[in-house]
Amino acid sequence: QVQLVESGGGLVQAGESLRLSCAASGSFFNLYAVGWYRQTPGKQRDLVAFISSGGNTNYADSVKGRFTISRDNAKNTVSLHMNSLIPEDTAVYYCTAWAPSVGNYWGQGTQVTVSS
Repeated sequence: QVQLVESGGGLVQAGESLRLSCAASGSFFNLYAVGWYRQTPGKQRDLVAFISSGGNTNYADSVKGRFTISRDNAKNTVSLHMNSLIPEDTAVYYCTAWAPSVGNYWGQGTQVTVSS
């Protein structure tokens, strides 16, 4: 069992930066792939960035070059550094942890709002 708690969301202007953090409790965090998804009202939850247990990363095309995902297995945390934010980045951002045979765990979400 893994519990995830996000923090760091807020209201910023276009062009500014934000850093989201996700703190995980539970065992064997280092064995999970972890990542961030985002969702706007009426739409599906979409992948933003993912980092494997081995440190390989994957990004949505819309955030490549602007967002950076990282993990600290010693602290059981995963972060998302978001630069050059645009209004289209406005969404609720969810932290997730995934492992074979257990599927996904999700956080409660944190709102990011980018004003133009």
